[in-house]
Amino acid sequence: MTSIWGQIQHILQNTLAPGLFKVWISPLAGEVDGSTLRVEAPNEFVAGWVRDRLFEDIRTAACGVIGDTVEVVVTAGAPAAAAPRPVLAPRPSVVEVVPTAAPVPSVVPAVEARPSGHAPRRLSAETQQAQEQLGLPLDWAPVPQSRTNWRFSFDDFIVGPNNELACAAARGMCRDGLMTDTLFLSSGPGLGKTHLLHAVGRSLCESSNRSNPNVAYLTAEEFASRLIAALKARDVERFKARYRDVDVLLLEDVHFLQGKEKMQDEVLATVKALQSRGSRIVFSSSFAARDLKNVDNQLVSRFCSGFLAGIERPDFDTRRRILREKARIYQVMLPDNVTDLLAERISTDVRQIESCLHNLILKAKLLNRQISLEMAFEIIGNYAQAETQLDFEGIVRMVCEGFGLSPEQLNSRSRKREYVVARNAAYLLARKHTDLSLKEIGDRFNRRHSTVLKGITALEREMNRETPLGRQVANTISLLERNGRITHARH
Repeated sequence: MTSIWGQIQHILQNTLAPGLFKVWISPLAGEVDGSTLRVEAPNEFVAGWVRDRLFEDIRTAACGVIGDTVEVVVTAGAPAAAAPRPVLAPRPSVVEVVPTAAPVPSVVPAVEARPSGHAPRRLSAETQQAQEQLGLPLDWAPVPQSRTNWRFSFDDFIVGPNNELACAAARGMCRDGLMTDTLFLSSGPGLGKTHLLHAVGRSLCESSNRSNPNVAYLTAEEFASRLIAALKARDVERFKARYRDVDVLLLEDVHFLQGKEKMQDEVLATVKALQSRGSRIVFSSSFAARDLKNVDNQLVSRFCSGFLAGIERPDFDTRRRILREKARIYQVMLPDNVTDLLAERISTDVRQIESCLHNLILKAKLLNRQISLEMAFEIIGNYAQAETQLDFEGIVRMVCEGFGLSPEQLNSRSRKREYVVARNAAYLLARKHTDLSLKEIGDRFNRRHSTVLKGITALEREMNRETPLGRQVANTISLLERNGRITHARH
């Protein structure tokens, strides 16, 4: 179950700019005590920055989860220098979860750990003071985090036809059921690659018989930036030791390496070293391995040496299940017509679906109103969608929603006026926006093509005469044709 602070972070992730969230919200720790949210920053610099610039954003998100009476308190944690780390330490075997962001602001001791055999290098007082004022880390190496920082798990991953194979492959990597030590996941943005990588890391850490399994997670861009930092610091050997001696490497967004020959050489050497020692590797990319451009053939061959799994866009039923599961997590009642509307209109990626739902819930709480179809339409207007493709199933679904009928009622033999008008509207839209013939439309409704033609003619006559019914139906059809929306028809 997602914690209350986790829910608040999730809302902030979808309402703030990515850079703001990654740099300033990710390092915060939150705890709820009654109606008080206590937020702890790693140091006073971060705490002050958050109070000055993000306090209202945090409070607004907290209101959406806890309630309007929430009180937010931002404090600074104990200085990192209060717990000095050893100058010389053996090579760590720890869970290294490197966040997909810029380095987290923190204050660390003024002694930089060096590899075994080297004396510690002390930074000048002037350099230390300047960097502490900026709230930036003094060392290029990522700070290891505990296994509890994995954000996702397999339990909260909604499986559908679009991602079933990728999920099964990711699970197989965790239980030696895949019979390979390399997995390459590819998909467009926001379809679950990061979720599966986090789930693999979490599962391996939880099932390991070691107290600190050696798992490294980072993006290809972070790998490159840390390599550059190591080169500048003339400390490449420590960098190599860090990533060539792990049990599991989770490397995201490898398409970033396109055209970067030096980076590709280091990644290739790292992959070779890991595969030779039997370590597991999971790659992710926005492109299939075969579609990567300006990437060394040997590296592409390594990408393809294991199991390749793609993730497609979720279908309507999967999107609907995602919305219902998220609504359950956030403990809100989401009407079926709103669920269907969001699933119908937001089809590009899962991240947008979740963001739209979070904004809808937050707006309802702020206005102290029930979630409604009209409110959902207002929220959807803030999201860019591809041009609506009106297929027969979508037309039937939206006509049923607009006239308040079920598909069974629409297709029944009843001659009730509201049923007939709704059926005629479906006939008209299907004839206009699909390639179906009158006979094929009739077959879908178990009617003769002459019945379909008669219904379309009768409805067009009402619309041309501008009767009250004709105007209402014309407005409804116009809305649908413009942007895929449909409102409740009154007649």
